[in-house]
Amino acid sequence: MNAVSHLIEDSFERAASRCADLTPLVYQRLFDRHPETQAMFRSKGGDLVKGSMLALTIEAILDFAGERRGHFRLIACELASHDAYGTPRELFIAFFAVIRDTLRDLAGDDWTPEIARAWETLLAEIDAFAATPT
Repeated sequence: MNAVSHLIEDSFERAASRCADLTPLVYQRLFDRHPETQAMFRSKGGDLVKGSMLALTIEAILDFAGERRGHFRLIACELASHDAYGTPRELFIAFFAVIRDTLRDLAGDDWTPEIARAWETLLAEIDAFAATPT
């Protein structure tokens, strides 16, 4: 496990110790920042879709930050899928920052400068990866 991977994983663990389910917090932040996204989720069964989408995204983040054994490829697959839905690339990428910011708020004073730098590195790498043609 590299230093960035460890710090990213640690940020999720710190948040998990304070919150059993990130889903409502992440999506409320997403909807507050990008109100147009709320219409992208159906009202019936939408909570299950959101929870599943977040869980898959977290798996992809942890794999991307770590050993890149395969789950990280979901990022490219979902980017193509969301593109087909008409979701702008910038909005797709913004979801990762929404997750980071939710974790940061939950961690509070336990959010260290090292964790912040690890997330900045990770977000830049995800952005570059998403810009690479598949």
